[in-house]
Amino acid sequence: MTKLKQKTRKIVMKRFKITGTGKVLRRSPYMRHLRRKKSKKLIRRYRHYQEVTGKIATKIKAMLHL
Repeated sequence: MTKLKQKTRKIVMKRFKITGTGKVLRRSPYMRHLRRKKSKKLIRRYRHYQEVTGKIATKIKAMLHL
């Protein structure tokens, strides 16, 4: 009898990146709409990915089977 394969959570795969060293990265919030109100400095700051740490990062890795 063959062993069942674990399925990857596709929505987690789309929303998070795993770096080569194993860090979990996410996009910054507040970038979707209403950007005219925001300063250019703020928009530049939101462009970069942010690191996810702690138990949440562990849970995300588990969902991706890493």
